[in-house]
Amino acid sequence: MSMYAAPVAKLIDEFEKLPGIGHKTAQRLAFYILNMPEDKAIEFANAIIDAKKKIHYCSVCGDLTDTDPCRVCSSQNRDRSVICVVESPRDVIAMERIREFKGLYHVLHGVISPLEGIGPEDINMKSLIKRIGEGETREVILATNPDVEGEATAMYLAKLIKPMGIKTTRIAHGLPVGGDLEYADEVTLAKSLEGRREI
Repeated sequence: MSMYAAPVAKLIDEFEKLPGIGHKTAQRLAFYILNMPEDKAIEFANAIIDAKKKIHYCSVCGDLTDTDPCRVCSSQNRDRSVICVVESPRDVIAMERIREFKGLYHVLHGVISPLEGIGPEDINMKSLIKRIGEGETREVILATNPDVEGEATAMYLAKLIKPMGIKTTRIAHGLPVGGDLEYADEVTLAKSLEGRREI
């Protein structure tokens, strides 16, 4: 039997379903919401409902958007010949934050992971190949994460795209700015050495 009233227990349970939220954090969040003024709590709830109703995937790139196509895909100021392929909408935000990339994006919504039963048909890959085939693309930048699944996905995509005569590149991996060599793992150091460039 729960020590909380049913609505409080339900609120805690719902918060616990969120990624990275344990029981104690869920309790803190629930009590924070309960202590909010009613109008602020309703505003918070409405923001969740509004986002859930209005946000969807862009029909072109697969990013989260409230317009279709999204702002990046519909912008005339973007370089339409370059597509940066990322794993998730969060990666688009990360790339946009640096303000260096001026091309378009394609969001895979995952990576190939045979151990989890995720194959190429389970991620947003077919629309990428179709998009490249019918567009003005001259370069595809593979910006998946530098883990086993990200590397496998990048290699798989490269094998599909290169025969189409499209330049296929991979983002560089290596030491972070301010990092120390002595603390870097072997894979990071190897990738840093591979990705070296002339200065």
